Amino acid sequence: MADRLNRLLNFKRGELPLALLSAAFFFCLLCGYFFLRPVRDAMGVSRGMDELRWLFVVTSISALLFVVAFGGIVSRLNRRRFIPVAYFFIIFCLLIFASLLVFDGATGGGLIGSNTQTSTSRIVGYTFYVWLSVINLFATSIFWAFMVDIFDVDQGKRLFPFIGIGGTLGALAGGFSTRQIAGMTDSVFLPAGLMLAGATLFAVAILIMLALDRAAIRSSHSKLGTSVGPLETGPVVRATIGGNAMDGLIAVSKSPYLLGIGGYIIMMAISNTMIYFTQANLILNESDNFSEFIANFALFDVLAQTATLFTQMFVTTHLIRKLGVGFTLAMLPLVTTAGFAVLAVWPTLGVMAIFQALHRATRYAVSRPARETLFSVVPASEKYKAKPIIDVFFYRGGDVAGAGIDGLFRALGLSLSWLAAAIVPIAGAWGVLSFALGRTQGHKAGLLQNAADGPDEEGRTDVQT
Repeated sequence: MADRLNRLLNFKRGELPLALLSAAFFFCLLCGYFFLRPVRDAMGVSRGMDELRWLFVVTSISALLFVVAFGGIVSRLNRRRFIPVAYFFIIFCLLIFASLLVFDGATGGGLIGSNTQTSTSRIVGYTFYVWLSVINLFATSIFWAFMVDIFDVDQGKRLFPFIGIGGTLGALAGGFSTRQIAGMTDSVFLPAGLMLAGATLFAVAILIMLALDRAAIRSSHSKLGTSVGPLETGPVVRATIGGNAMDGLIAVSKSPYLLGIGGYIIMMAISNTMIYFTQANLILNESDNFSEFIANFALFDVLAQTATLFTQMFVTTHLIRKLGVGFTLAMLPLVTTAGFAVLAVWPTLGVMAIFQALHRATRYAVSRPARETLFSVVPASEKYKAKPIIDVFFYRGGDVAGAGIDGLFRALGLSLSWLAAAIVPIAGAWGVLSFALGRTQGHKAGLLQNAADGPDEEGRTDVQT
């Protein structure tokens, strides 16, 4: 049975247990997040689009402060400690948010955005929006950093799409459950209940992560297992990453390769934000209360994750190997341009749902595995310090730029046709950058392979220091 699965999934013998644990880890992580995401989005639009744009600016500033602090924490903890600590921090914050909302509801407060809303629930809502917008990128960033710590470049191309399917199933389960719950009740305690469900799944994710770490160290099919030997004496388990809190910013500023990845992230975030604001406007016009906000945002999540799942199952697994990293990365700019062009002609909720589903399917099922492969050729310190800078701060900076473009177009009274036209030059630069990153990643992977093979007959390697 295992041999059949290995052949079907393009795995090598012995890789399946690690891949299954990794997929289960990602399932719990995204399932927990997608209990929280519709709550966040509903809180963001509950008082209108203008306040949502200010929340994007605050989120970007908070993201920079957070990733610098995170770099300092990483410097002092080893991998097995700081990943569970990071997720425990998320659980602790969720318990605080839920407790405040339960107390507010028990003392007569109403749902956020309603006439009985209190200042406490409004402050909690705004804080939660900013907090989750930063934390969600950080949480997935360290997950994928852990994956490239376990698997090498070739394994990443084969295993990451399968691991991504685990995450998509978790997101689909979380989004579907949230929609069902929100459709059954308009209780003032609904947001707190969904937060507690998310916290529970993050706790399960910690347990799976620790089991995966032990399995990887014992396995000869992991970089950890092949490099450190037995569990009791492995230096990777006990060693810290080292350095200081500013190392991530310094690494990004000095590396054209990392800056290029950051540029890709910024342009992706700009397009995502434009789609998000268009979607939020449509949902705001179609919903009457906070529970409906949550249910409609969850519905969009379910549609997007369903499209993502089918893409991962039938397209992604062999896509990176056949087309290469550059071509795979360039697919997202193409989908973005085509989607906005169609939306400009038919600006309806149904077309928006299809466009958003296809865009997110391409982003998560196609672009994300290829993008994470880019980090498989950088040192551990850059994976755990520079990567959050790129994944969180650059992404949120792109959010602010996208919100500014959307706000400017709406202030000028320009139509979706103009918005679609504005996307074209962004998508063009985005596509060119995709191919450049693919070439550079291939070159770096070759240098690493040469170094692993050892010096040539004259005692040299091709690695430049």
